[in-house]
Amino acid sequence: MSVGTKAYAAVDLGASSGRVMVGRVGPHSLELTEVHRFPNRPVRVPEGLRWDILGLYAGVLDGLRAAGAVDSVGIDSWAVDYGLLDADGALLGNPVHYRDARTEGVAEKVWASVPADELYAATGLQYAPFNTLYQLSAAQGSAQLDRAERLLLIPDLLAYWLTGEQGTELTNASTTQLIDPRTRDWAHGVAGRLGIDLGLFAPLRRPGDPAGVLRPEVLEETGLAGPVPVTTVGSHDTASAVAAVPADGERFAYICTGTWSLAGLELDAPVLTEESRTANFTNELGLDGTVRYLRNIMGLWLLQECVRAWGEPDLGELLREAAKVPALRSVVDAGDAGFLAPGRMPERIAAACRDSRQPVPHSPAEVTRCILDSLALAHRRALLDAQRLAGHPVDVVHVVGGGTRNALLCQLTADACGLPVVAGPTEAAALGNVLVQARAHGLVGDLAGTRRLLTRTQLLTRYEPRGGIQRWEAAQARLARA
Repeated sequence: MSVGTKAYAAVDLGASSGRVMVGRVGPHSLELTEVHRFPNRPVRVPEGLRWDILGLYAGVLDGLRAAGAVDSVGIDSWAVDYGLLDADGALLGNPVHYRDARTEGVAEKVWASVPADELYAATGLQYAPFNTLYQLSAAQGSAQLDRAERLLLIPDLLAYWLTGEQGTELTNASTTQLIDPRTRDWAHGVAGRLGIDLGLFAPLRRPGDPAGVLRPEVLEETGLAGPVPVTTVGSHDTASAVAAVPADGERFAYICTGTWSLAGLELDAPVLTEESRTANFTNELGLDGTVRYLRNIMGLWLLQECVRAWGEPDLGELLREAAKVPALRSVVDAGDAGFLAPGRMPERIAAACRDSRQPVPHSPAEVTRCILDSLALAHRRALLDAQRLAGHPVDVVHVVGGGTRNALLCQLTADACGLPVVAGPTEAAALGNVLVQARAHGLVGDLAGTRRLLTRTQLLTRYEPRGGIQRWEAAQARLARA
């Protein structure tokens, strides 16, 4: 490495795979290399759907071994899920997957104690059946929760196994629906009314805080020479991804694309109005006092499930064929919770089109085009609503994450929004993870400075809108009438 450059290991766990990346950061340089990738395969057992957390931890150790000498380690992952520890610090069973059915019908019971409008006014979080609050409410009275002495969110659980130290990172904690986004602290009133013991959570940490050093046993297993610090990053992968949006100024929107599409704005304060709640927007916490004001959209999960059902055809060829299908023949609501569960996705999309009296897509190319048109339309709707509700106009849309590889989706999003789309970086969460570590060690400056570094060093692709927005307006009207 050149003089002044340091190496940081980013553990970045997604819903379908995990990876360990090494970022090499200097005052004017930023390079990211994938050193290990491993599958994340949930397991269905008699009790329900569970994460293979031991397999993930083994993947992390393998990745750190492949990384070689690093100056720090940071961990980010998906949100809301957690592991429970007993009084000895031992894990009480595999963490429950957020797609597990245990939260069905739980929201109504929660709202009987804390009405939905009061819950939103206190926490600013959109309704999603898998929010940690609903998971804990579903678990009340269970033998496992009764035995638990500590609850650790997934990245914090892995950090605990690496270091022996416990903490609760704030950006991820803000997805639990138990944080007040104004105070950036626990919503004690909500937890008290629902009988949720906030003492289960370890003390809050902020991005950049130290999270311990690798235990001697971890150093031995990975071959690393200590001490190796673990640094708290924006451990919700979306928080890290938004930190890596290469924006200039404040008039931008972002879409973090992958299994989910998270479409929204970066704000200085939450939007807690009743109109915001009914529009299903969330206020999650970001770096440097920011708020991620966004809507969760089903995302490329729809296509991933279809590809799996079709026997894993070549994705590039599928997208080329989809580009030839007439635009906007059929669209579905990409935010519909009916698409949340796995299985039979092509048939479910066809049924949704049939029920709304639209042409039914039959071939894989037709279904794929329906999905991508629907996602672009959902992106348009989310960003228009966000600007209106927050009073925050934008001039450009930044798309980051895995969806940047899908040129058709990026172009359709530009067309639907009537705004230029800047796509990249693809590994935004890992880059945000690395840059927070570099900031904590004094190597880069503030959020604006890190974004300038990203603009200089990362491959970005610009898509200009084409074709006018009238056809998208018509498609939205058609969907609203369905």
